[in-house]
Amino acid sequence: MIDSDANAILLKFGSKVKRFRKEKLFSQEALAQTCDLDRTYIGGVERGERNIGLINVYRISNALGVPVTKLFDDE
Repeated sequence: MIDSDANAILLKFGSKVKRFRKEKLFSQEALAQTCDLDRTYIGGVERGERNIGLINVYRISNALGVPVTKLFDDE
């Protein structure tokens, strides 16, 4: 089970992914295709349900055209 601090990190990361995806006018499916990931996986990331690996973080940031650090910034 994930503790509350880890859960907050996952939710924050997912929220950033969703924000940048919407700014790029991507659907979850379009982002998933660009990343070579499944649409349901992207949905799980955005809802903070998935603790994703570094390679997938890179794939998502690359597909969104944002540096990896932007997905973790405290803006």
